[in-house]
Amino acid sequence: MQNNILFLKPVFASLLVLISFSCADTEFPAQSEEKGIMESKDWIILPFAFSSESTGVAGGVGAIKQGLLQPQTTLVTSIFGGLSEEVVATDGREESNFKGAFFYFSDYKLPFTNRTFFSIMALKSYYPNTQYYIDGSNDSDRDDVFKTSGDSDFVHTKFTYVLPIGEGMDNPEGLYTLRNGFCVGREDCGGNAPFITGHTSVGIKTFYQTDTSDHANRPELSSWNTNGLRLFLTHDNTDFDLNPSRGYHFELQYSKDFGEGDSLQSWDFLEFKYNHYINLDTFSFTQQNVLALSTWTGYSFSWENDNEIASGINAHRPPMWEGARLGGFFRMRGYDNNRFSDKAAFYATAEYRAVLDWNPLKDNSLIPVAVDWFQVVAFVEAGRVHDQYNTDLLSDMKYDVGLSLRALAAQLPVRFDVAYGEEGWNLWVMVNQPFDF
Repeated sequence: MQNNILFLKPVFASLLVLISFSCADTEFPAQSEEKGIMESKDWIILPFAFSSESTGVAGGVGAIKQGLLQPQTTLVTSIFGGLSEEVVATDGREESNFKGAFFYFSDYKLPFTNRTFFSIMALKSYYPNTQYYIDGSNDSDRDDVFKTSGDSDFVHTKFTYVLPIGEGMDNPEGLYTLRNGFCVGREDCGGNAPFITGHTSVGIKTFYQTDTSDHANRPELSSWNTNGLRLFLTHDNTDFDLNPSRGYHFELQYSKDFGEGDSLQSWDFLEFKYNHYINLDTFSFTQQNVLALSTWTGYSFSWENDNEIASGINAHRPPMWEGARLGGFFRMRGYDNNRFSDKAAFYATAEYRAVLDWNPLKDNSLIPVAVDWFQVVAFVEAGRVHDQYNTDLLSDMKYDVGLSLRALAAQLPVRFDVAYGEEGWNLWVMVNQPFDF
């Protein structure tokens, strides 16, 4: 049994630190009635440090601004670097270090529109040690992994149009009122008629990512570039999108790389997700008990299993970080990040979430950020990837179980998950509930 302590790529770990442990410069509204989106008059500047297998010991500095230009927006920027690490490169072994910068700006309402929003996220980084499961089939060996150093850069944008139906008619920004970490004034919301109530949005995303390898033994992987578009439809019919207690949420998305520009090859992927939330009776020591259920499935029409463009790389397959993949901080948390990938995937999970009455950090003047509640979660996950979309997806599945401690800090869910699967333990630190996104 192998124990691993794994983190999301450190830029998102830094985002976790920045949002969740904001400095006291932020002006919080009165605790009896907190706005769902904080409106801060000041910039928050925060140094941070972390360590992971892919970066070694590293640190940086970041800045966050809530409500920049508009009340619903969030801006996060950071720069980071690490201590020197031994890497495998084209010239043999040498010393190098993790370094990079990150930029994120979300939910800016475009001029002359009432319900069209723009978001952008970009990363420029170099990792001294990273790994790819090129053959990520259901029966693949965990030790069959390609380890290398190299760059990982991306730019993602999103244009969202909130339809003028349901709650999107009068509240396209999705602004709520919080009291002690719970939504108020929404007692009748969640789980009503599809597209009649709730928020419904459509949109388009652009993506560009390039990952490079310094490893001399796999020259065909010296650079893997992908770019394209995603079309999506999202319907959120829950009472509170950050921590739902009832209702449902579903999303349909189609991604397409057209093989243009410097893209390695063309590919596509269709996916569908459905979440359902059931509010349960509480115990004497809990404020809220919820059974959260989720299922996700996807299929790549373009993937050709009987044709290779390079050793181990099928024609028209998505990269290892795209498409029908399982493993990591969102799906199959008991396995390495992007551990399994193939033409088709199916995944299901159940979480029992209990918000405790106990909160030792409530109104604690030593903590520079509001911590409204703690949540204990037990979860089980099942999933499989396969080279066809058929009933075999429901056989010989991978399983894991786990426990999680979560908190609503700075009005954002923060989680620490511990999961166990047949390949060992994994620990994850992340923001947001794992499938409420």
